[in-house]
Amino acid sequence: MKRAYLAGEWVETGQSMAVINPFDGQVVETVALCTPAEIDQALHKAVASQEAIRRLAPYQRAEALAAIRDGIAAKRELFARTLSLENGKTLAESQVEIARSIATFDIAVGEATRIQGEAYDLGINAMAVGRQALVRRFPVGVVSAIAPFNFPMNLAIHKIAPALAAGCPVVLKPASKTPLTALLLAELVQESGWPAGAFSVLPCDRAAGQRLVTDERIKLLSFTGSPEVGWKMKRDAGKKKVVLELGGNAGLIVDKDVRDWDWLISRAVMGAFYQCGQVCISVQRIFLHQEIMGEFRARFKKATEALRTGDPLDPATTLGPIIDSSNRQRLQEWVQEALEQGAELVSGNQVAPIGQGNSMTATILEEVNPACRIAADEAFGPVVTLTAVESMAEAFQLANESRFGLQCGLFTNDFDTVMQAFDTLEVGGLIHNDVPSFRVDSMPYGGLKDSGLGREGVKYAMQDMLEDRVLVYRRS
Repeated sequence: MKRAYLAGEWVETGQSMAVINPFDGQVVETVALCTPAEIDQALHKAVASQEAIRRLAPYQRAEALAAIRDGIAAKRELFARTLSLENGKTLAESQVEIARSIATFDIAVGEATRIQGEAYDLGINAMAVGRQALVRRFPVGVVSAIAPFNFPMNLAIHKIAPALAAGCPVVLKPASKTPLTALLLAELVQESGWPAGAFSVLPCDRAAGQRLVTDERIKLLSFTGSPEVGWKMKRDAGKKKVVLELGGNAGLIVDKDVRDWDWLISRAVMGAFYQCGQVCISVQRIFLHQEIMGEFRARFKKATEALRTGDPLDPATTLGPIIDSSNRQRLQEWVQEALEQGAELVSGNQVAPIGQGNSMTATILEEVNPACRIAADEAFGPVVTLTAVESMAEAFQLANESRFGLQCGLFTNDFDTVMQAFDTLEVGGLIHNDVPSFRVDSMPYGGLKDSGLGREGVKYAMQDMLEDRVLVYRRS
């Protein structure tokens, strides 16, 4: 059984939790399940560690981050295999996530030495003449990080790496279904020389994890997950800062002036079905100019049907399983609801026989009632809808008719259309000539409306983890 990592110590708790392989239902590993008592200890030690972190020079924080980065790189195959076993993504997808995790730490290495303030003359009027302002940025304090199952490594690191770069202690709650890569990461943090009390990885259930939302010793809560859970956490969080990276039903808009069909189709397939669609910025709604609807449908259907479900560790598998049977059943219900309300099935909607994993074929629907859950809510699975439009203005309007606003993709070769979209679309990110699923780990990432609050991307996450203090100096 893998123990929890509590402020520099590996502990058993007397309780345990099984981690289940989504593909075959087998137990991958058993981990210690933490209680509020362990969380309380971790928070106590995190607060006590703040002085030790404060004494670390920027280069020392950078050295610790670099050691963790290099440790992941040295064990990338172990991390990737563990990730596939606990999460169900294909081995190729897991390898991409580990590569991104290394890159995220690499970005943080640089940012740890670029925490800058400013100095300026306050003499904007007679009463302030002779006074100087010195503004410095200080760590906000203990960070509570609650990570999701779909990117259990890199999305946890998007909370951990900025916090360490800023000099904040971190208590991480990994997703209950996928704690193993986070515990492997804890081994590297321990080896890096990071102050022992300043980092914990505590697998726990939602009830115990509520302490990581409400406890007043926490100064910032960073959560990635569902909107329903995230907004409730914000209500419960009290006076602490809150950063929420929540869901979406991302749109992909395609103008009639398509030039590179191979690029468009390959990216649309990737965007819709990468990691079995279990991505917040997965392509869920595709809006196509009516002049290209027929050709797109035919090409997209052919490419989609070439995807192969199966064991994520099999190199031939290109579409892994859904995380569990309850989510597979939910998707089936949502697709059936759409079909009953007049939607047409273009392709897919087949599931593996009971007992043979949680696989579901890539599914394409059209003529979908926009009020159906498969269009209006976050599918978080391998289902995409096609809608024909008469103009880009209509596409922008339909894309905005959503309670979400995370990212949107736009294929067009007209610059005016790009700028109109940038002005019009209510999203945190617009991706030109690519899918909304595109993300580089240094860019600001986050959404509007029900998609969240605040931004990730190392430099941007650090802005919430630091607070400005001003010294007003009066010359005698």
